Amino acid sequence: DEGVGIAGDMLPKIFGLFVQGERTLDRAQGGLGIGLTLVRTLTELHGGTVTADSPGPGLGSVFTVRLRRVEMPETGEHADRRPHAIRRRVLIVEDNDDAREMLKLLLEHEGHEVYEAVDGTEAVRAASRLHPDLALVDLGLPILDGYEVARFIRRQDHQPQRLVALTGYGQVEDRQRALEAGFDEHLVKPIDPDRLSELLQRLR
Repeated sequence: DEGVGIAGDMLPKIFGLFVQGERTLDRAQGGLGIGLTLVRTLTELHGGTVTADSPGPGLGSVFTVRLRRVEMPETGEHADRRPHAIRRRVLIVEDNDDAREMLKLLLEHEGHEVYEAVDGTEAVRAASRLHPDLALVDLGLPILDGYEVARFIRRQDHQPQRLVALTGYGQVEDRQRALEAGFDEHLVKPIDPDRLSELLQRLR
């Protein structure tokens, strides 16, 4: 990467949740500070490691991902990637493109049918139309926030088996507010893949 580089004091913590380097006032280069945490989570999920190195600000960065080499088994054209898993219909409601794409890749890798929505209004319409088994809803959505989305979905005739709140905040009061809005579960980003898999396995 020949971009802005990373200061030396940031390197040991660059993969931490919500960690960001210096940002401009207009936030043109800003994000949510979860991208590299998601990279690390997905890499470790596959038994690998990821490291970062940079000579300093303005001098670019090098990110190194190491994955174990495995032999792929022979499979038929339509073979199920997870033959013992039940294929579920999952709706992801997330306005951050990177976070949504990472979650989608994770779920599709597990063999699930994935749909996406990027704001609250689209989420309510999608839930009514698709009847998902599981809806993963970010709380900080534009137009309608995640709490409002949950309340609207709970008034629909066909509701997801599980309605799960996604947020960067995991205090007791945050969880309680999500449950009161109609969510069944409250997950803190970045999502633990094992926890997500457990939720899917618990569906009827």
